[in-house]
Amino acid sequence: MRIGVVVDSACDLPPEFIRENNIQILPITIHLDNHDLVDARDTAATLNFYRQHQTNAHDAGTSPFTVEQIKKVFLTRLVLDYDFVFCLTIASSRSPIYENAVKASFAILSEYKAPRAEAGVSGPFALRVIDTQNLFAGQGVLAVEAARMIKTTPNPNKIRERLEYLVQNTYGYMIPRNLHYIRARAQKKGDRSVGWVSAFLGTALDIKPLLRAFRNETGPVAKLRHFDEAAERCFTYIAKRIMANELLTPTLCLCYGGELAEMEKLPGYSNLMQLCQQHGIEVFKSIMSITGGVNVGEGSLAFAFAAQPHELDV
Repeated sequence: MRIGVVVDSACDLPPEFIRENNIQILPITIHLDNHDLVDARDTAATLNFYRQHQTNAHDAGTSPFTVEQIKKVFLTRLVLDYDFVFCLTIASSRSPIYENAVKASFAILSEYKAPRAEAGVSGPFALRVIDTQNLFAGQGVLAVEAARMIKTTPNPNKIRERLEYLVQNTYGYMIPRNLHYIRARAQKKGDRSVGWVSAFLGTALDIKPLLRAFRNETGPVAKLRHFDEAAERCFTYIAKRIMANELLTPTLCLCYGGELAEMEKLPGYSNLMQLCQQHGIEVFKSIMSITGGVNVGEGSLAFAFAAQPHELDV
């Protein structure tokens, strides 16, 4: 059985991993002042976005693929290339992509026979839309596990069960650099969770919130002083989970809103990479998607892993 994986462009994974595993991308359109940019996880376009500081656009916004666009992608290509597809979307609490994909799936499953017959492809087609209930690097954890299981255990039912279990146990975190930016973006989307006073005090005192995405809920879970110090404390937190053997998959996803070389210079990064190598943890590093950059700002750091329940000790 040919099994495929589809993610939206907010899913942060290295381009080579996406390419090697034939992971399909549902692009997100970015609106930047007077022009639009399609976020299709193109490395050159993403780097150019950050190098030109385009997160500073005054009226930035995003538009996910519509039901019709998702339907077209599947019926013109994916139903021919695969017999079963897992579509892993960004948290449904933060984007309508999941809802659009579910609606599109009904039409896809009722119309796939004709294009497959015309292309000489026999047998049924099936798909499963899964709400990752997470963001950015958190989505990546699920996609990595799906790609691994397709190679080792190509059974759709077992893959579905495993992914649904990991959805409930994946922790995604982010440290933003600019609280005013986060507040402005949140207000534009109708999210009042970051108030003006907290943004002002955070900037004045250089306090950074640690934001967590977990089971479709996102919000601050800790306050850390100074970005570099916050990053180091988070890297130490990850190391503790690894040394306690709490990770449910040998996977750590990291993404950064800018050049990866900047992330690699952060204090504690090198020690964490050495520890991951010693414990057989595979690290997936990527530049944060344009979609992520528009929503959380340049220079933000995000990381994610699947783990047993534990205390947040940062």
